[in-house]
Amino acid sequence: MRSRATAPMSAIIAGFQGANLGDSSSILATAKHFIGDGGTTGGRDGGNTALSEAELRTSNLSKILGEQENLTPGLSGGFELTLQPGTYVINCPGASQQHWTLKVTGKTTGASWQSNAQLSAAVSGYSTYINQNTTELVSSSQTFCKAVDAGNLNQAKILYPKARVYYERIEPVAEIWGSLDTEIDGRWENPVTVESQFIGFHKLEQLMWQNNTLSGAPALCSGLITHEQQLLTLVKSASYNPLEMASGATDLINEAATAKISGEEERYSNTDLPVFKANVDGAMEVVTLFTPYLQKKDPSLLTMINQRDAAVTKELTQYQASPGYDDTGYVEYSTVLDTGRKQLSTSVNAFAEALSKVSVQVGAA
Repeated sequence: MRSRATAPMSAIIAGFQGANLGDSSSILATAKHFIGDGGTTGGRDGGNTALSEAELRTSNLSKILGEQENLTPGLSGGFELTLQPGTYVINCPGASQQHWTLKVTGKTTGASWQSNAQLSAAVSGYSTYINQNTTELVSSSQTFCKAVDAGNLNQAKILYPKARVYYERIEPVAEIWGSLDTEIDGRWENPVTVESQFIGFHKLEQLMWQNNTLSGAPALCSGLITHEQQLLTLVKSASYNPLEMASGATDLINEAATAKISGEEERYSNTDLPVFKANVDGAMEVVTLFTPYLQKKDPSLLTMINQRDAAVTKELTQYQASPGYDDTGYVEYSTVLDTGRKQLSTSVNAFAEALSKVSVQVGAA
């Protein structure tokens, strides 16, 4: 999304900056300083507005088909989807009118991706990959929760990141079902802001590392397994398309570039590196599945993606350790210096930029 300041916001920024930024009375200001700020009137802080989003959902609201996050007044954004005729719902949390009906008419023209054998094989392979990793997610989480139930804190800490990697490979698919992603993987204040709704992996992480306890963890584990089993049931009957695969791969790397490099994702455990690698693995699985198609459609793009993946892998390799922090195979993320994080960020952003071009190629099939 390319954000832009509206005319009033431009005036505010110009007023703070003045004619010369070098002047002692000038204040360096940009649009980002005002996003979500409720302002101050008469000395009273208006607080912060909650960031919102626009989602396109199925008519029964059960499945998210596409979304644009972090939308606030004055910012614009969008996403592209190919829709079949039917009725859909636009969902805008926090808006004065939350739900809008979208009716799509007409009929599909031209050849569909199903008529391309290489894309059909890629979609089939992706479905298998998602099913396998979701099955392993449930199994590894059950093993983790056995240690929790037994009160073995040290063993639970070792098993926690081993379960996490399976989720991080398939997260874009889990997000399709909206609340399940939050129930399994919701982070405090992103998006969870109600204590009673902070219930998944990261609440368990907080208990184990920040509070150094398993008190209350067995009940949380039971809920985690229930939600993962619900996800497994859903993915077994799910269908995908090449555009979803391509955008999901880009989303995984964007996730690595934001929540992982900042350290926000695993803020209590500092086990960010193995889940960072899981994001990369999930994205590259999509590239591998698309390789036969891309070799003919755009071989130079495929070469670029593989080169940039190699650059990310090179950066990650220097942080490998045996057995590593909490047996993760990597060092504790808090030991990675700012210079190292900047290098990771540079390589990951370049990787994401290359991946974003895959959607154009598979969408043109």
